[in-house]
Amino acid sequence: MPGFLGLILARGGSKRLPRKNILPLAGKPLLAWTVEAAKAAQHLDRVVLCTDDQEIADIGQQYGAEVPFLRPPELAGDTATSLDAILYTLKTLGGKGEHYDYVVILQPTSPLRIAQDIDGAIERLLEKQADAVISVCETDHPPEWSNTLPDDLSMARFYRPGIRNTRSQDLPKSYQLNGAVYVYNCARLIENGNLDMDDNSYAYLMPKERSVDIDTRIDLEIAQLFFKHFGPGENKES
Repeated sequence: MPGFLGLILARGGSKRLPRKNILPLAGKPLLAWTVEAAKAAQHLDRVVLCTDDQEIADIGQQYGAEVPFLRPPELAGDTATSLDAILYTLKTLGGKGEHYDYVVILQPTSPLRIAQDIDGAIERLLEKQADAVISVCETDHPPEWSNTLPDDLSMARFYRPGIRNTRSQDLPKSYQLNGAVYVYNCARLIENGNLDMDDNSYAYLMPKERSVDIDTRIDLEIAQLFFKHFGPGENKES
């Protein structure tokens, strides 16, 4: 069985929703739900939290994540990318003799994702012998109903050709990234230096009720409602 590193990315800064990674959700810090799901997943060999913030690190450790180092400040600012943090983590762990075949990126902003989703994405990767598997969910509305607008807000060309009189149920299903699970081949990731999806990348489908991605206060309130009506799912250890 290949080695899988569960990597949770949680920097301290957030413009739209300050301190969002540790805001309370259903009785726990937001981060806790992702740590617990990762710890309950059967296929992860280690769960590491990459953060620049000591308070976030302490909370992550409280719920079972390992924090072998703090992310340097230059990898935690508004211009730093997730890729920067991922490559830094793989390089730092590799320098300590720890090497993994795949890295499983888990964002704290997807608290409704459960252990079975993490394992399901990994199993899809193994089944397809893929380089990457990304979680998606069905879109709320057909993308054919969306378009850009000109400066004068004219809708003269808003509808795409042949779409105006088509019923939504007659349009093909469409999907969007839901931000919950990203599985990447470490060697390919390091070699290519990007998170692009190629011909050997596949989707893992998740239901909408586990696909809330928290970026604003409204998203957080929606997640609270989902927890109230659907519960936290089944994060059971085997």
